[in-house]
Amino acid sequence: MLFQLNFKSAKPVYLQLVDQVKAATASGVLRTGESLPGIRPLSEELRVNRNTVAKAYTQLESEGIIETQAGRGCFVKTAQSPLKKDARRRLVVDRIDEAIVEAHHLQVSRAEFLDLVTERFDALAVRQKANDAQRQGAS
Repeated sequence: MLFQLNFKSAKPVYLQLVDQVKAATASGVLRTGESLPGIRPLSEELRVNRNTVAKAYTQLESEGIIETQAGRGCFVKTAQSPLKKDARRRLVVDRIDEAIVEAHHLQVSRAEFLDLVTERFDALAVRQKANDAQRQGAS
């Protein structure tokens, strides 16, 4: 998995890593049981402090996205979230609220925003199918 960091972004580097791992698991690029790069090699590759990568992995583990196995590394966890439905919903609502505020500031209408959401869901489905097909072809 290739990570792309924007050091000029207002978003901290560790959160950029968290978001990219979440996106990769959601799209099927990373599957349940797959390992993530080690903290030291990834920090050297990205030229960031090891603590930055460790903080991202800790965040992902606390959210139930990955699990750490002593002496083996970090692996993508099963798709079942440890959070209860209302907690998951609250997290999504918070992100949607942020997107709505951003859309408002960018003068994106409600209809256009909803069209974009539908488009992004469709694009995710296409990426998941492509990744599934690629995995089956490689088998």
